[in-house]
Amino acid sequence: MKPNIIFYFSDQQRFDTLTPELMPNLWALAEEGTRYTNSYTCQPVCGPARACLQTGKYATQSGCYRNGIPLPETEKTLADYFNENGYDTAYIGKWHLASGKKKHYEKTAVPKELQGGYNYWRASDVLEFTSHGYDGFVFDENGNKIDFTGYRADAINDFALEYINNRAEDNEKPFFMFISQLEPHHQNDRKTFEGFKETVDNYKDYPLPEDLKFLKGDYKKEYPNYLSAINRIDYNLGKLIDTLKEKGLYDNTVIIYTSDHGCHFKTRNIEYKRSCHESSIHTPLVIGGGTYKKGKVDDRLVSLIDLPPTMLQFADIYIPSTFSGISILEQEEKGIERDNVFIQISESQVGRAIRTKKYKYSVRAFGNGFTKMNSKVYYEDYLYDLENDPYEKMNLANDKNFKQIRKDLSKQLSDEMEKAWELKPKIRSAVFNRKK
Repeated sequence: MKPNIIFYFSDQQRFDTLTPELMPNLWALAEEGTRYTNSYTCQPVCGPARACLQTGKYATQSGCYRNGIPLPETEKTLADYFNENGYDTAYIGKWHLASGKKKHYEKTAVPKELQGGYNYWRASDVLEFTSHGYDGFVFDENGNKIDFTGYRADAINDFALEYINNRAEDNEKPFFMFISQLEPHHQNDRKTFEGFKETVDNYKDYPLPEDLKFLKGDYKKEYPNYLSAINRIDYNLGKLIDTLKEKGLYDNTVIIYTSDHGCHFKTRNIEYKRSCHESSIHTPLVIGGGTYKKGKVDDRLVSLIDLPPTMLQFADIYIPSTFSGISILEQEEKGIERDNVFIQISESQVGRAIRTKKYKYSVRAFGNGFTKMNSKVYYEDYLYDLENDPYEKMNLANDKNFKQIRKDLSKQLSDEMEKAWELKPKIRSAVFNRKK
């Protein structure tokens, strides 16, 4: 029997928040399964990262290179593949792939044709516009408004539990469920993070990450709420796992947990992500559940773009040639290890980057990152030696001693851009002269 697959997705969660203290349930899942220590997003902003997951393509390949571009109806999604192969499909939470310049669904129901092919639907296009940390509403697959009260992460998880509990006992179909939490993402209209009120004070004296402390940002004010929200997601993940076990489903279920990108608390630019830095692109990743008991820690480089083919391989579904990633299962089976992870950066810049085990190399073009998807010419922006400078304090993009290394990394980056269907770029020496 094919396994059930649950993709549990947080929003804006840093890699270093996956600890046994903050996330005991996820940590326990990781102890049983696999915790990947070098997981990176391929697009550090909400909508494009989601487009990458749904299509298996880089953001520029689907055209959803920034927020506010709807997923083309011609794009085949994960739900389409699972539906065609005998699965029930469910989507719960934040979608962020329907609204565009001409039609807006930020506060209204997403039309059926823009729901990505999912059968069960309890979602909003932009969940932060239909709710706050407490109270709000989503819509069902027929456009009916569903109000909820209480903490948002609890409500989103409860919709997932509703789906599991309401499945007919004789339903022999496996299911694919995508749970897209908004937490710990900041609440846009209130310009703050909103944690679970009962636990916020627990994190007032929690140690700050080293990569933030030497830079100006809003982390001192916002970190307790941020951690409280993450801890509450973990509480809900625990409820989900308990429900699966009670229903006799856990032993035939794969759970994949990750986030769309990290959070640098306004230290690297004027907001929280959209940069090449570790705080922005490094994410937690755990694969576990009854059918994936490995009991290991894996330090291979993994990209968000690798997760769509991984999910299809778990379900024994043919992986199309249009997918840009490499299934983690295939990587493990064949002993494949990435040389780098490729990142496309939009909105804050027209940027591209690679992250190798040792280096971070990032370039940017002149032009507006909202209106311009790519460029023929890029300029070196950042180079970090991560082995000797893990907190990215010293930008080496102008250091003559690293000229050959920059040349080698430039070639790697150019190759990755071509693989992603981009034109071979011209990458020129640093002009931005950034110290940090």
